Amino acid sequence: MLFNSYVYILLFLPVTVLVYWALRRRGRTRAALWWLTAASVFFYGWWDVRFVSVLLLSMAVNYAVAGALIRRPLKPVLVAGIAFNLGLLGWFKYAGFIAVTLNAAGVAVGVPSVVLPLAISFFTFQQIAYLVDAWRGLTRDHDLIRYILFVTYFPQLIAGPIVHHAEMMPQFAHLPKAGERARDIAVGITILFIGLFKKVVLADGVSVYATPVFNAAAGDFEPTFLEAWVAALAYTFQLYFDFSGYSDMAIGAARLFGIRLPINFNSPYKAATIIEFWSRWHMTLSRFLRDYLYIPLGGNRQGPGRRYVNLMLTMLLGGLWHGAGWTFVAWGALHGSYLAVSHLWRSWRRRPEPPAGWRRRPEPAGWRRRPEPAGWRRLPGIALTFLAVVIAWVPFRAASFDAAARILAGMAGLNGVVLPEVYQARLGPLADPVAHAGVTFGAPEFYTGTGQLAHLAALAAVVFLLPNTQEWLARVRPALGWDRFTPVHPVPRGLAWRPNAAWAVLIVAAAAVSFSRMTGVSEFLYFQF
Repeated sequence: MLFNSYVYILLFLPVTVLVYWALRRRGRTRAALWWLTAASVFFYGWWDVRFVSVLLLSMAVNYAVAGALIRRPLKPVLVAGIAFNLGLLGWFKYAGFIAVTLNAAGVAVGVPSVVLPLAISFFTFQQIAYLVDAWRGLTRDHDLIRYILFVTYFPQLIAGPIVHHAEMMPQFAHLPKAGERARDIAVGITILFIGLFKKVVLADGVSVYATPVFNAAAGDFEPTFLEAWVAALAYTFQLYFDFSGYSDMAIGAARLFGIRLPINFNSPYKAATIIEFWSRWHMTLSRFLRDYLYIPLGGNRQGPGRRYVNLMLTMLLGGLWHGAGWTFVAWGALHGSYLAVSHLWRSWRRRPEPPAGWRRRPEPAGWRRRPEPAGWRRLPGIALTFLAVVIAWVPFRAASFDAAARILAGMAGLNGVVLPEVYQARLGPLADPVAHAGVTFGAPEFYTGTGQLAHLAALAAVVFLLPNTQEWLARVRPALGWDRFTPVHPVPRGLAWRPNAAWAVLIVAAAAVSFSRMTGVSEFLYFQF
């Protein structure tokens, strides 16, 4: 069941909310939790009921292992639990990939026909974190119903955010008071329809520029300069609005029940470094990779050389988590390299620490530590970071390395620059110098004119110039992690969201436009991860 479907928005979600609050008004808190759990399992089974058994098996084993670790934290038990999770994930997600790779290397093996269960990457990561924390003695709540709901809670089940038990289970143990129902529902509906608008209007609207070019590049088509750049930028904005839209819809749906999910996006394309980008993009995944992979590998505690190795390993595995393909590994390698360069640059900008026991000389008069860029001085960093991210999205989206190479060659101008013939007349006397510069006037297959560029420019304005969802709703603390949230574009008090007629009209209009565009329902890009 997709968030951007009529059955979800007009039937499943309203019924679930109404029954939940009816039970809460009667003081039947435990029954409300069971109702949310049943609704979440039903939601998961809507796509394919066969995989409910996989989800239940995963929860049963992890709950039992966590109980054993809470009673007696033995490392072999933890290793066995993690091995079970990785084995389950490996079979469903990577068995086919490994078989194909072995066949390509000359080792003949059968390729299993395996269908990937919904959200297996998300609920596997959540439960691995639960087991590790149980072994560390950090898991306090092991109530069965709250554990099941922590894993299956439908707003975040399919595509995140990747929630942590310390965030969710205390909320399930102490549900908000029924008196807060009106505000929670108002906030939830607002965020829900902002996310829906992002998905079906902004993301799906620009996908028509990206998908045909990437599909053609998977064959023998070599896109020209403008075709390649339009496709790459279109996918860059499509993925942003698709995934941030889903995260908004998840946060909004959860808030309808008075539950807060963690912030997952904070204007990542406004980042001035790759380090900052990963603190703003898919923030809950970054947190998991840091806490349960990068730090256990040693982090930066064993010197700068080991730090860069750990960064690369973390990003390679993060790329493989995104998809079973070498193009995803290449994407992870690119970001691992970006992070290493970014940390090297940051280290160069800082004055090195003196050796232990060494007395620092007084700083010269007027000497200042190099400050981090701020204000307009961030613009070069933002532009360079955005360019690096766009380039990395090409192998992430491409069907193969050959397809990615064709797109990147086109972006570099190696496939030529072709403008529509109508431009020749519009340029007038400039047409001949432009042609002598290597530009051809013809009929590009996928570049249709300045309308595409205007569309991309409008999306860029939304991404770079407007506040994000959390900033519009800052007054009502829309999600978890708000105390650590740094607004990029603070909203003037008079324009910030509030439950009034003006905002109600705006949200109704956004919902109406979104509903009119939902006739052709499309999956979220992170669907079935």
